[in-house]
Amino acid sequence: MSVIARLQRWYLSNCNDDWEHSWGVKIGTLDNPGWWFKINLDETPLQDARFEGVRIDRTEHDWVYLNRIENRIEGACGPENLEEALEMFCDWADRTKLGL
Repeated sequence: MSVIARLQRWYLSNCNDDWEHSWGVKIGTLDNPGWWFKINLDETPLQDARFEGVRIDRTEHDWVYLNRIENRIEGACGPENLEEALEMFCDWADRTKLGL
């Protein structure tokens, strides 16, 4: 299953006619170049889950950073690393949901 399909499934699993009006997922671009995203965990099964930050620096355009800031996972990555970064979030969400 693609990472986009996994993220869509996670998003939909939290939609309850209320959550999606206040929270959700935001993705945008950086000017250095790269991507950023914010995934809100409020009122989800992950809201109290521990998240270990990620910092990978390979080259000027090949990097991934993920951190938990309050009740959000915030990520930034190089221009060709969006799939990798979102996969890290999805893998963590799946492991946490399964209690691994």
